[in-house]
Amino acid sequence: MKNIYIDLETIPNQTPEYRAKVRENIKPPATIKKPESIMQWLEENAETATDEAVAKTSFDPAYGHICCIGYAIEDGPTVSLSAETTDREPIILQQFFDALPKMGMACFIGHNVAAFDMRFILCRSIVLGVRIPTIIPRDIKPWSQDIFDTMTAWAGVRNTISQDRLADALGLAGKGDFDGSMVAAAWANGEHAKIADYCKRDVETVRAIHSRFVAVGF
Repeated sequence: MKNIYIDLETIPNQTPEYRAKVRENIKPPATIKKPESIMQWLEENAETATDEAVAKTSFDPAYGHICCIGYAIEDGPTVSLSAETTDREPIILQQFFDALPKMGMACFIGHNVAAFDMRFILCRSIVLGVRIPTIIPRDIKPWSQDIFDTMTAWAGVRNTISQDRLADALGLAGKGDFDGSMVAAAWANGEHAKIADYCKRDVETVRAIHSRFVAVGF
């Protein structure tokens, strides 16, 4: 069984059509009932509320996009596949699938990889019509043999720990001055190489974290 270390970077939905749909459904708090008060609230808050709702799609594979896939197979080189436009999202998914072993089994290793990364890959493949290879697990659970989730392995099913905090606890290098909350703005500014480098560092960090688990016979 080959170990495949993985990390995704995702961005919010980029289409004006989706933003318009969200804007149409923005409503004031239920405590505001007078028509003039409703109108005033919408004038003052609707755009900000729309921005916030769209931003949350970074975590929703139904509407968000994968902008970078970082991976490493065993102790091989770390690779970042970057989508400079949303049109390239299916292309980097296919490139990632093409790079995976064609035979045998694999264990996909990452931080929160079960609930986020692998689930996002499955769902975006369905949305975009990219055929999923058999090596990708479908019934994703953090305790499955084909998944090693460093967050769950450390914190258990009901608790969480950030990758940066876990790396710090193990004496490993952290994220530095760039983190996931900055990815959307960096992508919008065309800083794709910065995102790719960040994604690669996360893959390298999760590989180092995993090696510490292995070293003690976890």
